[in-house]
Amino acid sequence: MAKHDSKDPPPPYYSIDVRTQPPLRSYEEVVYNVGPGLTALNQPRYIPQYPPPVVVHQVPQAAPRSKRKRCCENNAQCYGGSGGTLLVLALLALAIWLGVRYGTRLATAVILSNEKNDGRTEDALPDFDTCPNNTIQCDGLIECQLGSDESNCVSFGQDNSLQVRTSQDGRFLPVCYDGWDKSHAEQACTQLGFRSYYVTKAIKSQTPSIGLTVTNTPASLLQGAVKVSSSCPAQETVSLQCMDCGKQQSTSRIIGGSRAESGQWPWQLSLHFGESHVCGAVLLSPDFAVTAAHCFPSMNPWIFAEHSFLCCQRKTSTSTTSTQFWKVYGGVLSQDNLPQPYLVEKILLNENYNSQTNDQDVALIKFTSPVALNDKVQPICLPTSGQKFPSGQRCWTTGFGTTEAGSGTVSRDLMEVAVNIIDTQVCNSPRVYGNMVTKNMICAGDLDGGKDSCQGDSGGPLVCQGDSRWYLVGITSWGSGCGDRNKPGVYTRVSSVLPWIYRNMQKLK
Repeated sequence: MAKHDSKDPPPPYYSIDVRTQPPLRSYEEVVYNVGPGLTALNQPRYIPQYPPPVVVHQVPQAAPRSKRKRCCENNAQCYGGSGGTLLVLALLALAIWLGVRYGTRLATAVILSNEKNDGRTEDALPDFDTCPNNTIQCDGLIECQLGSDESNCVSFGQDNSLQVRTSQDGRFLPVCYDGWDKSHAEQACTQLGFRSYYVTKAIKSQTPSIGLTVTNTPASLLQGAVKVSSSCPAQETVSLQCMDCGKQQSTSRIIGGSRAESGQWPWQLSLHFGESHVCGAVLLSPDFAVTAAHCFPSMNPWIFAEHSFLCCQRKTSTSTTSTQFWKVYGGVLSQDNLPQPYLVEKILLNENYNSQTNDQDVALIKFTSPVALNDKVQPICLPTSGQKFPSGQRCWTTGFGTTEAGSGTVSRDLMEVAVNIIDTQVCNSPRVYGNMVTKNMICAGDLDGGKDSCQGDSGGPLVCQGDSRWYLVGITSWGSGCGDRNKPGVYTRVSSVLPWIYRNMQKLK
């Protein structure tokens, strides 16, 4: 969390020339979402700086860079280990350094060449979904190999209005409350990857319209248990909330780079590799959290094939050896006072994440066992369909990142700072980021500088208040410097990746 005097700019960051990267084979391009014929953008970006570990032969220091992702910078602090894991950690650190020094794609190419030598190339290739030619979307029957035809069929609108897409209509329609019961509520929420439902009730539809009525037809998926109706009785439709979320236990705060209080941001998590904080993360439910995809630069296909990380819809073994190095901590105010960690079962990177542009920078974490919720540990609410967070709205970002740009040391304390949502058109203006902000990103901060996230905050939350609850609007992703004038923070726009989050919570439940 950076707070700078705009008259005293932070030290310069470092740059990496993407033109020095070697060409890739076609399957590498597919894995990292750069299709044949597309070239990497020659633009400043910030990739975390991880110098090589001392146990590996010395390699040159990275050249200066102007922009980086908001991971922690120092390898000794971020990716440490001990005992029998030293060699594995050293190899991981070397892979990280190669990805940083020469670009993520070169590190992938090196690892994939190792796979080929081991005869594992075919198993390492991405396993894309296959569907019959006559597949019907959202008919309640899973016909595609990975179930993509029956994902993204349930969403939530204003006032948590339940909306379901059916094969009959193709649109998302509200569900009539008449005939709705707790078993349907349970079915809808568990289908999305939640353990149960929190509350369901009837709400008045503002305008008469067609809706969906529940049927007596047995169906494993909600979209198979509803049918289109010309109207809903008494114009009452279903409101459904799967989690009691977005509630603070403490609300006192001071704006601008101050220490957070206990229970103030209970959804904030600390993601550790080995013994050190690497990134933030955000709790969605007792089973799942989200973070930034770029927090895992060491996750190359060889590691995934050898162990059981789930990435890019890749086939893996049942071993969970590598996940032992990743731990997540909740309810933390200080890195000097850590509770028992949450162990990681799977990490899923968005298959459309683009490491060159930072587009769709999101990853999903599944825990080995459900997290115990209490006053200090609570999930955040995911935004509803169409929910607006307008330019100028004051929101908050939190994390354990460095408190000044260029520092190699993360904050020991959880820090908070108020930031304003910035219009994307303004953020893409030549004086700010010059069209580098995609539709899947959102800017927040202060164009005058001074209030911003920084290295080590990556994967953490940008939250805004709506009614009495807080909603996850962004995931800390990238920016130029920390707290610089006309260089606000850029966050993954959660509303854009929401279908991906729900689809994969459903898949991994």
